Amino acid sequence: MKRLSALIPARTTRRFRLGAAVALAALATSGAGTLSASAASGPIRAVGPKIAGCATSQLTVWLGIPGDGAASTVRYEMQISNIGMTTCSLYGFPGVSAMAPGGAQLGSPASWDHSLTPSTVVLAPGATSHVVFQTVSVSNYPTSTCAPVSASGLRVYPPNQTASAIIPFTFEACSKTGPVYLSVRPVETGTGIPSYSQ
Repeated sequence: MKRLSALIPARTTRRFRLGAAVALAALATSGAGTLSASAASGPIRAVGPKIAGCATSQLTVWLGIPGDGAASTVRYEMQISNIGMTTCSLYGFPGVSAMAPGGAQLGSPASWDHSLTPSTVVLAPGATSHVVFQTVSVSNYPTSTCAPVSASGLRVYPPNQTASAIIPFTFEACSKTGPVYLSVRPVETGTGIPSYSQ
């Protein structure tokens, strides 16, 4: 079998080589050769700076009062505000539990309500986000498994933080673990308005 180059007229071969040389020179001059090498590894995407997570020390956590709901189930708007000097981000669920007057945890911590898909919330200084926090009346549970007592507050761990914040809040809680009478949704953008945010 004859080589492919033998089948192409010499004049055509010279034109092809000349054209290839010109194209390579143009790539080198314009820097497109670098782009071609980068493209070989996949699409080029612009990546913005990552916003650090909000530390507990730069946040204040509080409840929007009054709550909304029936006698046995009440929803509250738990507000998380950035009182720091820098922009930060929140993603996911806070850890929440009832607290005894001495600071000890009462019963089981709040469950995480996955009916809402978590998304990243960016908080500029002075901005507020919210979490829907729900309580279920402990009278729904047998006294022997709940052992109801009066809680003095809520201990709140902002998402992905190990330091907690305290919200003074008096309500009936189970002192025994087992009954799950508290629940929270993931952090959402904006201030939660009682009776309007759902």
